[in-house]
This record gives sequence, C-alpha cells and structure tokens, in this order.
Amino acid sequence: MELRNATVVLLGGSGLVGHAVARRVLEKGPRRLVLVALFEEEAREAARALEPYRGSAAIEVEWGNVFLPAPVARLERTALLAEPAHRAIVLNDLLGDLTEEVLERSLLFQILSRYTPDAVVDSINTATAFAYQDIFQSARELLASARRGALDAAAVEAHLLTLTMPQLIRHTQIMNEGLRRAGTRAYVKVGTSGTGGMGFNIPYTHSEERPSRTLMTKSAVAGAQSLLLFLMGRTPGAPATIEVKPTATIAWREIGMGPVWRKGRPIPLVDCEHPVAVEKAFATGAAVWRDLGQPLEGVYISTGENGLFARDEFATVTALGQMEFITPEEVADYVVFEIEGRPTGRDIVAALDSATAGPTYRAGILRAAALDRLDALEREQGRSVAYEMLGPPRLTKMLYEAYLCSLLVPTVRNLAATEPPALAERAHALIRQDAALRRRILSVGLPIVTPDGCHLYRGSTVIVPPAPGSAEPLAAAPRGWVDLRPAQLGLWVGRAVEMVRQAEGRPGPGRGASGSDVDWTAIDPDRPIDPAAFATWVFRFEDRGERIKR
Repeated sequence: MELRNATVVLLGGSGLVGHAVARRVLEKGPRRLVLVALFEEEAREAARALEPYRGSAAIEVEWGNVFLPAPVARLERTALLAEPAHRAIVLNDLLGDLTEEVLERSLLFQILSRYTPDAVVDSINTATAFAYQDIFQSARELLASARRGALDAAAVEAHLLTLTMPQLIRHTQIMNEGLRRAGTRAYVKVGTSGTGGMGFNIPYTHSEERPSRTLMTKSAVAGAQSLLLFLMGRTPGAPATIEVKPTATIAWREIGMGPVWRKGRPIPLVDCEHPVAVEKAFATGAAVWRDLGQPLEGVYISTGENGLFARDEFATVTALGQMEFITPEEVADYVVFEIEGRPTGRDIVAALDSATAGPTYRAGILRAAALDRLDALEREQGRSVAYEMLGPPRLTKMLYEAYLCSLLVPTVRNLAATEPPALAERAHALIRQDAALRRRILSVGLPIVTPDGCHLYRGSTVIVPPAPGSAEPLAAAPRGWVDLRPAQLGLWVGRAVEMVRQAEGRPGPGRGASGSDVDWTAIDPDRPIDPAAFATWVFRFEDRGERIKR
C-alpha cells in the first residue's frame, strides 16, 4: 500500500524499534502518525524527537496499556491489583465473552476506532509483557497461601491476571475486530523469538534455572502469537497481516556516559566497607550496606527495552556465536517494505502460509469416494446425520433441523414457499411418529423444543444446558437445541428464499455459466435439501466463515 497521505498508528512508538519505524514511515510522507506508548511523557518525548523528520505529517500521541480496558489502562500494575473494582473490570473483560461492551471499553479498540488507520505497526514486546508477569511465582505464592489456609479472593484474582494465554487471545480478538472495523489495510507485528535466536542452551537468564521457565514462557507466547496472526491473515475482512520476527539482539539507540538506569530508575551507588556474618547479611530487615546518595555512573550503550549495557556486556552478547545483533533501522526497513508490498522474505505469516500442509488434490478426489461409501452404508442402515463430536452443538442442531426439512419438503425451492407454522407442526408430527429419529437427536445431547415453545423432549445428556437459575431457559436453544418453533423454522425458510435468489442471480446458459469462475458447489434450488450443504451455506454466508487461503 502507499504510505503517502496515509494514517499510521504505531504501537510501542517510543521504543527502540518503534522510533526507527517512525522515522522510516515519516520519510514516506504520511498524513498522520499516531504514537502509542505506555506512559504520557515517553510518548511526548518520542514525538519531540521526531520533529526533525516530521515534514508535513501530523504527529499525535496516545498513552496507556493497550492490553487493558481504558478505565484502568493508565494505572500502575500495583494499583490495579490493589483495588477489587479494578481487578473485577479486567477479569470480566479478559475471561468473559467478547461483547460490544468489552470492545468499547478496550483502550486499543478506542484508539483504532478514533483514528481508523490505514496501517498499524505493532512494536510492543507483547510476549515479554505477558510472560514476565511470572505465572510460576504467582502460582507458588497461591499454593503457599492455600496450604496455610489463608487463601482469599484477592489472591486468586491476582493470580488469574497473570495467565498468559487468556490475555494473548483476548488481545488478538480485540485487535482483529478493531482493525476490521477501522478498515485498516495492513497490520505489521514486530515479534520476538524470546531467546535472541538462540535455543534451549541460551546462557542469558535471570534465574538459577537455565533456561528459565519465564523466558521459555516468553518464547511460547511469541510462538502462540505467530499462530494467532496466521489465523488473522486467513480471516475475511482482516487486513494484510505480517510479522517480522528479529532473532538477534536489537541495538542500539545511544552510546553515552552518566547515571545507569534500570527498570525506570537510577541504580543507587552503595558500599559495604566491612564484611559481615553471612546470617546477618541475609537476616530479615538487614541493611548492612551504605547508600552513598548518588547513582552508579559509567559508559553505556542503550539497547532500548533491553536496557543499558556496559562495553563488555555488549561485546559478549553480540559476539559471533552468541545472540549477535541486528539494528532497529534494518527491522524498520523490513516493516516498511512489507507495508508497501515489497516482500522481504522476513514475514513469518507468509512463511507459515507457504510451509503448512494444506488441502490436497488427492484428498479432494478421495472425499467423493468417502461420501459415496457413507451414502451406501446409510442406505442399508439409515441416516446418522450427526453425533455431536465435530461441534459446535449449533452445527448438530442445524444439521438435524435441515434434515427434518429435507424429509418434509422435496426441494429448496419448495421450502422457500412453505409457511413456517405449517412446517413446524409437520416437523413436530414427524418427531412424535419417528421414534428412531427422535432417539438419535436426544441421545447425542440435543433437546427438541415443541412448536408452542412451552415443552421439550430431552435425554440424559444436554450438551448446551440452560444457565443455572436462568429465568429464560430457552435462551440456550439457538446454541444447540433442535427448535421446532415457527420462528426458528422460519429462519430456514428465509435461508431457502436467499438460496433461490442467489441461484437466480447467477449467469445462465450462454453467459459464462460453464467457466471455472462459476461456483460449482452452489446450492441448486431444484434439488433435494442436503443438510451438510445447508449448514455449509450458513457458515459461509451468515457467519462469514469461509476459508480464503489454501
């Protein structure tokens, strides 16, 4: 895509890679660049540093934790964990269903909705953000509290907020929906391998265990995110999805000398003039050192989010055979080239697309043979329809409802002309009379709702039970009950009407009806109802659940 006059949102815009990407993007003459950072001052400082490169572009800033709902996105984590109401809103939005309310509360969704960017570059180190909440330490503390009999709701809630996969999945869901609604055309993630390109033998770790489980969690989250982006790239309506994954130390931002900062504050200079007994040195409340009231100072090279390295640290990590290194400008070049449609060969999503084993010609040929054999056996044994092992229960529900329609009307066109109340009564009569069919439906776990909506048939297992204490038990019916109410069967009548309309809108003989661009799998309204074709049609046209890559 063309970046000139475009709006670009840059997540992690104050970081090492983010700053390099911003400079490269500004060279292309965008209309607007939006820098998103965790803290206000770092966002504004990044904007000030980019002034010499700005040209005619407007630079705007946003700040806060894009993984959180907006009402709590600017709180420190300690403040978030300390307040029950804050924990409640995060846990609800993290572990509950993805509703409109959850979307609209999300800071990320609000930013995407506000700016409707043409492109989004995400240089936040997502894997580190989630993994270094340290689920292992949290679990140990939780277990210790449980053994003491001192477990409380606050401790459980704090532990739930360290779970990596729910956070990653919800973040990706919100990202996908926000990008889709914003009409964004390209999304580029700057990912990570978690180990700087090294393996399980990585010697760089902050733990006695090598490699530390926290570091391995970082790699696992990074890999999971790549697969989620792989899925996003196969979603209709989603933007072109790209991931550039550096596998080396990224350096550097600055070489200088002065106070050495770690975790946002200067390292205090301390001294201990005389040795002390080991037991005294580590006794509770021990303070055997003397704070000299000034920071540690020295020569350093800044590697952005990885912190300040001394000369020898930098020489070690970048040595041949160690992590080595890549510059942020090179990463930024990959990002901008990919946005512009110039393949770099560095896109993980494209690599996964090309390396996965997808559908095959042989399997397509054998599918017809398998279906022929299944048809032959069903002519001897009778129709099976569904066992509720493929899922979701809604699929089994649709297959059985479509099958009932196929027994009651001869073709799709006839179904389109049927009155729903009459269809409902005939379907109920069939259920009453055909005990074998009724038993199969109930045995796989689907209740059958009668046309009056006041009664139902049910078996020993119900795959989708009503919510406990629900005043509206029939609210579960759309998700997995065979529903004979006229309104529900009316949905199938309406679908049949649309299938007929689609068929009549397709080219006829002499107008290209026999070319390879014709939908040869489309439903013929003058043929008998095929339950599988009906369910496929719903997934394809109503749920927009069609595969777009092979």
